[in-house]
Amino acid sequence: MRHVLIGPPMRLLTGLRVEGRENVPREGGLIVASNHLSFVDSIVIPLASGRQVHFLGKSEYFEGKGLRGAAVRWFHSTGGTIPVDRTDPRAAAASLEMSEDVLRQGEAFGVYPEGTRSPDGRLHRGRTGVARMALSTGATVLPCGVIGTDHVQPSGSNGFRPAKVTVKFGPPIDVAGLSAQFQKAALLRAITDATMAAIGELSGQEYSGQYASDVKAALGR
Repeated sequence: MRHVLIGPPMRLLTGLRVEGRENVPREGGLIVASNHLSFVDSIVIPLASGRQVHFLGKSEYFEGKGLRGAAVRWFHSTGGTIPVDRTDPRAAAASLEMSEDVLRQGEAFGVYPEGTRSPDGRLHRGRTGVARMALSTGATVLPCGVIGTDHVQPSGSNGFRPAKVTVKFGPPIDVAGLSAQFQKAALLRAITDATMAAIGELSGQEYSGQYASDVKAALGR
Protein backbone atom coordinates (compact mmCIF):
# COMPACT_ATOMS: atom_id res chain seq x y z
CA MET A 1 0.00 0.00 0.00
CA ARG A 2 2.82 2.40 0.92
CA HIS A 3 4.83 1.84 -2.24
CA VAL A 4 2.20 1.10 -4.90
CA LEU A 5 -1.48 1.69 -4.13
CA ILE A 6 -1.67 4.52 -1.58
CA GLY A 7 1.78 6.11 -1.34
CA PRO A 8 2.34 7.45 -4.86
CA PRO A 9 -1.07 9.14 -5.33
CA MET A 10 -1.01 10.53 -1.77
CA ARG A 11 2.47 11.95 -2.26
CA LEU A 12 1.32 13.52 -5.52
CA LEU A 13 -1.81 14.96 -3.89
CA THR A 14 0.03 16.43 -0.91
CA GLY A 15 3.56 17.11 -2.14
CA LEU A 16 4.51 15.35 1.09
CA ARG A 17 7.49 16.92 2.84
CA VAL A 18 9.20 15.10 5.73
CA GLU A 19 11.48 16.61 8.36
CA GLY A 20 13.32 14.74 11.10
CA ARG A 21 13.03 11.25 9.64
CA GLU A 22 16.43 10.52 11.17
CA ASN A 23 14.66 10.61 14.56
CA VAL A 24 12.48 7.62 13.64
CA PRO A 25 13.97 4.36 15.01
CA ARG A 26 14.08 1.73 12.29
CA GLU A 27 13.03 -1.03 14.67
CA GLY A 28 11.68 -1.58 18.17
CA GLY A 29 8.45 -0.60 19.92
CA LEU A 30 7.54 2.94 18.90
CA ILE A 31 4.70 5.25 19.94
CA VAL A 32 4.24 7.99 17.35
CA ALA A 33 2.38 10.76 19.23
CA SER A 34 0.90 13.37 16.90
CA ASN A 35 -1.51 16.25 16.66
CA HIS A 36 -4.72 15.36 14.87
CA LEU A 37 -6.27 17.49 12.12
CA SER A 38 -7.79 15.01 9.67
CA PHE A 39 -8.34 11.35 8.83
CA VAL A 40 -5.49 11.86 6.37
CA ASP A 41 -3.06 12.05 9.33
CA SER A 42 -3.23 8.27 9.69
CA ILE A 43 -2.18 7.88 6.06
CA VAL A 44 0.67 10.40 5.83
CA ILE A 45 2.33 9.47 9.14
CA PRO A 46 3.22 5.92 8.02
CA LEU A 47 4.29 7.28 4.63
CA ALA A 48 6.56 9.82 6.27
CA SER A 49 8.01 7.46 8.89
CA GLY A 50 8.83 4.61 6.52
CA ARG A 51 7.34 2.12 9.02
CA GLN A 52 3.96 0.49 9.27
CA VAL A 53 2.15 2.40 12.01
CA HIS A 54 -0.90 0.82 13.61
CA PHE A 55 -3.79 3.02 14.75
CA LEU A 56 -6.99 2.46 16.65
CA GLY A 57 -10.03 2.81 14.38
CA LYS A 58 -13.77 2.78 14.83
CA SER A 59 -15.22 -0.74 14.73
CA GLU A 60 -17.73 0.57 12.16
CA TYR A 61 -14.91 0.52 9.62
CA PHE A 62 -15.04 -3.28 9.75
CA GLU A 63 -18.82 -3.63 9.66
CA GLY A 64 -19.77 -2.07 6.31
CA LYS A 65 -21.67 -4.06 3.70
CA GLY A 66 -21.42 -4.33 -0.06
CA LEU A 67 -18.49 -3.38 -2.27
CA ARG A 68 -17.75 -0.17 -0.39
CA GLY A 69 -17.80 -1.97 2.96
CA ALA A 70 -15.45 -4.64 1.64
CA ALA A 71 -13.05 -2.00 0.32
CA VAL A 72 -13.03 -0.15 3.65
CA ARG A 73 -12.43 -3.38 5.57
CA TRP A 74 -9.58 -4.31 3.25
CA PHE A 75 -7.98 -0.88 3.58
CA HIS A 76 -8.03 -0.89 7.37
CA SER A 77 -7.10 -4.55 7.77
CA THR A 78 -4.14 -4.23 5.43
CA GLY A 79 -3.07 -0.95 7.04
CA GLY A 80 -2.99 -2.52 10.50
CA THR A 81 -5.96 -0.65 12.02
CA ILE A 82 -7.00 -2.05 15.41
CA PRO A 83 -10.81 -1.87 15.76
CA VAL A 84 -12.32 -0.31 18.88
CA ASP A 85 -15.97 -0.12 19.89
CA ARG A 86 -16.12 3.28 21.54
CA THR A 87 -19.56 2.53 23.03
CA ASP A 88 -18.34 -0.50 25.00
CA PRO A 89 -15.78 0.20 27.77
CA ARG A 90 -14.76 -3.46 27.90
CA ALA A 91 -14.13 -3.58 24.16
CA ALA A 92 -12.17 -0.35 24.33
CA ALA A 93 -9.99 -1.79 27.11
CA ALA A 94 -9.35 -4.91 25.02
CA SER A 95 -8.29 -2.74 22.07
CA LEU A 96 -5.78 -0.92 24.25
CA GLU A 97 -4.36 -4.27 25.37
CA MET A 98 -3.98 -5.22 21.70
CA SER A 99 -2.17 -1.93 21.12
CA GLU A 100 0.29 -2.69 23.90
CA ASP A 101 0.85 -6.15 22.41
CA VAL A 102 1.76 -4.44 19.11
CA LEU A 103 4.37 -2.37 20.92
CA ARG A 104 5.81 -5.34 22.82
CA GLN A 105 6.26 -7.09 19.48
CA GLY A 106 8.54 -4.25 18.41
CA GLU A 107 6.09 -2.55 16.07
CA ALA A 108 4.94 1.07 15.78
CA PHE A 109 1.65 2.43 17.07
CA GLY A 110 0.19 5.87 16.38
CA VAL A 111 -1.51 7.89 19.11
CA TYR A 112 -3.38 11.19 19.06
CA PRO A 113 -3.05 12.35 22.70
CA GLU A 114 -5.75 15.00 22.22
CA GLY A 115 -8.22 12.13 21.90
CA THR A 116 -10.02 13.56 18.87
CA ARG A 117 -9.45 15.86 15.92
CA SER A 118 -8.84 19.46 16.85
CA PRO A 119 -12.19 21.27 16.57
CA ASP A 120 -10.62 24.70 16.07
CA GLY A 121 -7.13 24.16 14.68
CA ARG A 122 -5.39 24.66 18.03
CA LEU A 123 -3.42 22.02 19.95
CA HIS A 124 -5.24 20.85 23.05
CA ARG A 125 -4.33 19.21 26.34
CA GLY A 126 -3.14 15.63 26.06
CA ARG A 127 -4.71 12.58 27.66
CA THR A 128 -2.30 10.47 29.69
CA GLY A 129 -2.83 7.25 27.72
CA VAL A 130 0.37 7.83 25.76
CA ALA A 131 2.35 7.92 29.02
CA ARG A 132 0.65 4.79 30.38
CA MET A 133 1.50 2.87 27.22
CA ALA A 134 5.12 4.02 27.29
CA LEU A 135 5.61 3.01 30.93
CA SER A 136 3.80 -0.30 30.44
CA THR A 137 5.72 -1.39 27.34
CA GLY A 138 9.01 0.50 27.44
CA ALA A 139 8.33 1.75 23.90
CA THR A 140 9.97 4.93 22.62
CA VAL A 141 7.69 7.99 22.49
CA LEU A 142 8.32 9.99 19.31
CA PRO A 143 6.57 13.39 18.94
CA CYS A 144 5.19 14.18 15.51
CA GLY A 145 3.73 17.36 14.04
CA VAL A 146 1.43 17.19 11.02
CA ILE A 147 0.74 20.36 9.03
CA GLY A 148 -1.75 20.89 6.20
CA THR A 149 -3.88 17.73 6.30
CA ASP A 150 -6.92 19.76 7.34
CA HIS A 151 -6.73 21.37 3.88
CA VAL A 152 -6.51 17.99 2.14
CA GLN A 153 -9.68 16.85 3.90
CA PRO A 154 -11.49 19.79 5.52
CA SER A 155 -13.85 19.12 8.41
CA GLY A 156 -17.11 17.60 7.20
CA SER A 157 -15.69 16.58 3.82
CA ASN A 158 -15.51 13.00 2.58
CA GLY A 159 -13.19 13.77 -0.33
CA PHE A 160 -9.57 14.77 -0.72
CA ARG A 161 -8.23 18.03 -2.18
CA PRO A 162 -4.70 18.88 -3.33
CA ALA A 163 -2.78 20.70 -0.59
CA LYS A 164 0.76 20.81 0.73
CA VAL A 165 1.44 18.59 3.75
CA THR A 166 4.47 18.49 6.03
CA VAL A 167 5.20 15.82 8.64
CA LYS A 168 7.87 16.59 11.25
CA PHE A 169 9.42 14.12 13.70
CA GLY A 170 11.21 15.38 16.79
CA PRO A 171 13.70 13.69 19.13
CA PRO A 172 12.21 11.02 21.43
CA ILE A 173 10.75 12.09 24.76
CA ASP A 174 13.12 11.48 27.70
CA VAL A 175 10.80 9.14 29.60
CA ALA A 176 13.66 7.78 31.73
CA GLY A 177 14.69 11.26 32.80
CA LEU A 178 11.14 12.20 33.74
CA SER A 179 10.74 8.90 35.62
CA ALA A 180 13.68 9.93 37.80
CA GLN A 181 11.93 13.18 38.74
CA PHE A 182 8.26 12.23 39.11
CA GLN A 183 6.11 9.35 40.31
CA LYS A 184 2.64 7.93 39.69
CA ALA A 185 0.04 10.48 38.48
CA ALA A 186 2.59 13.29 38.39
CA LEU A 187 4.80 11.17 36.11
CA LEU A 188 1.93 10.43 33.73
CA ARG A 189 1.13 14.12 33.45
CA ALA A 190 4.81 15.11 33.08
CA ILE A 191 5.35 12.68 30.18
CA THR A 192 2.13 13.77 28.52
CA ASP A 193 2.84 17.48 28.91
CA ALA A 194 6.38 17.05 27.57
CA THR A 195 4.97 15.18 24.60
CA MET A 196 2.38 17.88 23.87
CA ALA A 197 4.99 20.63 24.18
CA ALA A 198 7.17 18.83 21.63
CA ILE A 199 4.22 18.31 19.28
CA GLY A 200 3.37 21.99 19.55
CA GLU A 201 6.90 23.02 18.60
CA LEU A 202 6.74 20.77 15.55
CA SER A 203 3.23 21.71 14.38
CA GLY A 204 3.40 25.41 15.24
CA GLN A 205 -0.12 25.32 16.65
CA GLU A 206 -1.37 27.57 19.43
CA TYR A 207 -1.78 25.57 22.66
CA SER A 208 -5.15 25.92 24.36
CA GLY A 209 -4.56 24.12 27.67
CA GLN A 210 -8.07 22.64 27.43
CA TYR A 211 -9.20 19.17 26.45
CA ALA A 212 -10.37 19.00 22.84
CA SER A 213 -13.59 17.28 23.91
CA ASP A 214 -14.47 20.22 26.18
CA VAL A 215 -13.75 22.71 23.39
CA LYS A 216 -15.84 20.66 20.98
CA ALA A 217 -18.74 20.61 23.46
CA ALA A 218 -18.50 24.36 23.99
CA LEU A 219 -18.65 24.87 20.22
CA GLY A 220 -21.68 22.59 19.99
CA ARG A 221 -19.97 20.03 17.76
